[in-house]
Amino acid sequence: MSIAPVPAPFEAPPRRVRQQARDAATVMAFSAATSIAVTLGFLVLAFLARQA
Repeated sequence: MSIAPVPAPFEAPPRRVRQQARDAATVMAFSAATSIAVTLGFLVLAFLARQA
């Protein structure tokens, strides 16, 4: 009695290094933009607090 192999579910092809690098750069750019936006928001709040 032999056991037939069960076909594996569809697997996406392995990601290429170029795509992984692009994703990493996107995450870093988003993180930098978010940090700058939060910093500018705090600076505006500090400036408005000084004016009051």
